[in-house]
Amino acid sequence: MKNKKIVIVDDEVDFGILMTSFFAKRGYDVYTALSIYDGLRVLEEQRPEYIFFDNNLPDGLGWSNAQLVLEKYPDTRLVLMSALQIPTTSSTNFSILYKPHIVDELQKMFP
Repeated sequence: MKNKKIVIVDDEVDFGILMTSFFAKRGYDVYTALSIYDGLRVLEEQRPEYIFFDNNLPDGLGWSNAQLVLEKYPDTRLVLMSALQIPTTSSTNFSILYKPHIVDELQKMFP
């Protein structure tokens, strides 16, 4: 059985290492990207079950790609991450995690 895949798009290298470690211990294959451009490329190549997208990235606002990701990859669970509070949505295939409490929330989502 193949491991499920996760793509993490965040320009904070240390955060990517933390997330990779968290998910690798749970048997996921983890791919990281430091920009929107690279994240969308990795998403297309890997077709993951989950994508974690930061908003404030070097090449723009990552969340501006949320609708594209949801439409183009309807089977991928999109999780947006931010240090800022924003309104939530009732979509079942969409989540928002607020930094710095992400690990606590991840443990609830991925026991």
